[in-house]
Amino acid sequence: MKLPSAAEMRSLDQCAINEYNIPGIVLMENAGLGTVRMMEEELGPAANSFALLFIGPGNNGGDGLVIGRHLHQRGCQPIFFFLVNPDQLKGDAAANMDIVRKLRLPFHVIDSEARVQTLPVLYKQFVSRGQPCYAIIDALFGTGLIRSVSNQFLEIINLINYSDLVRGIPVIAVDIASGMDSDNGKVHGSCIHADHTATYGCPKPGHVLHHGPESTGKLHVIDIGIPPEALNRARITTELLDRNTTTSLVSPLRRIDNVHKGSHGHLAVLAGSIGKTGAATLAVKGALRTGSGLVSLFTTKSMNPIFETLLVEAMTVPLPSSTDFLGINDLLAIEHGLRGKKAVILGPGLGTEEATADLVLKLYQTVELPMVLDADALNILAKNRDTLGVAAGPRIFTPHPGEIARLLGCTINNVQENRMRAAQEACRIYSKERNDCIMILKGAGTIITSSGGNTSINTSGNPGMATGGMGDVLTGIIGGLLCQNVGCEEAAAAGVFLHGMAGDCLYEQYGFGYTATELSDKLPECIQSLLHSVS
Repeated sequence: MKLPSAAEMRSLDQCAINEYNIPGIVLMENAGLGTVRMMEEELGPAANSFALLFIGPGNNGGDGLVIGRHLHQRGCQPIFFFLVNPDQLKGDAAANMDIVRKLRLPFHVIDSEARVQTLPVLYKQFVSRGQPCYAIIDALFGTGLIRSVSNQFLEIINLINYSDLVRGIPVIAVDIASGMDSDNGKVHGSCIHADHTATYGCPKPGHVLHHGPESTGKLHVIDIGIPPEALNRARITTELLDRNTTTSLVSPLRRIDNVHKGSHGHLAVLAGSIGKTGAATLAVKGALRTGSGLVSLFTTKSMNPIFETLLVEAMTVPLPSSTDFLGINDLLAIEHGLRGKKAVILGPGLGTEEATADLVLKLYQTVELPMVLDADALNILAKNRDTLGVAAGPRIFTPHPGEIARLLGCTINNVQENRMRAAQEACRIYSKERNDCIMILKGAGTIITSSGGNTSINTSGNPGMATGGMGDVLTGIIGGLLCQNVGCEEAAAAGVFLHGMAGDCLYEQYGFGYTATELSDKLPECIQSLLHSVS
């Protein structure tokens, strides 16, 4: 599902209006009517009640006017509160204001902070008539907001969010919760906390990024009549990564009867050091549970007995010159061992010793196989950003916010301010001359972006996954998918969703407290579920 930016959504609207001759007022009517239908599905019949509608200055306010009129049609008394002089409304919003006036529907103007104080008195008058309040409709600001809310707008948002007077009344946001940045989910000063959001045409990045989910509530995508031809023509490069999207990505995993282990690829894993054997173990398990035919772990002589015991289904490659950590002295042995492999994992628990760093930089710049980079490999690349050469093959980076901050040379706060921009900028920097770099910024709403310009925002995962080893399993999942003829972009996206999907299954069963090992064991069930969806 496409996730247009505010500018892209405006272009879509204009395409429907100018190229397909669909009047803007028709789109507005469809938006308002669709919202009321959603409200009745979620809240029940609107008859014999009243609703409070807070109207802002633009088309979002116009949508609110349509909503109020259709509530009126259903026997609900709409009461409009204009936070600007209604005479200032323009275009389609002004046309709908004319209808409201013709119908003599009640409205009040609260265009100053002082007038906000009259609202509690008015509300008590409405309640005294014996009818319940059906809903509060937030039609203050839409997707175009780029400044901090202030004055009467700020006062109203805080009243809706925190006043005991309206506590428990469902709050419906029109298109996006007022105060939220549509492109990144950032809150501009304060933001409505909606129970439901009716968004028009497509969901927006802000609904799933940053503070978006907690302010959006339940998201409903309303079809307002934008032709699919217009959507297909639009160059929207950001998508929502959900079950439907992932189902098509994992189709190469479907197996025929006449196959063997060699049919599903051989993965090389360079990971682990003294004290960090768990990271390597979990990466290998992630790959095996995803279905990789063979996995070989390159390790030191001292750690080999540990891995021989822990990983009975994987092979180990003890390196002759490495003791407590992998180093450049074993480059020839590693290059020889990479023959016949389909993909490489580099980094989990590897350490950052000088010899290890030299090895990582050499492999990054010479190995043509697809390579999944995590943890210490990322830290080594970050330290050598200014002198780093061009990668020899496709590279999938899997940083958490701290790691991508080091890759970018900025703070974690800078990253979290605009996660999508941070992922895209890191991808641009490390792509250099290639067009096959993929950056996965982990966290709530994991972002996958490629040097080809595509970005996905993940919908799976939960707070129970905030525990050690989860990232190592994700690295293994992606490596396992690469070995089974899943393309690099597809493996990155499918791996992220599968990882979160397995976590969601465990979260539903246990809440928090499950481990990365348990998550890896859940992967076959999740893959099977997705493959059944394809059938």
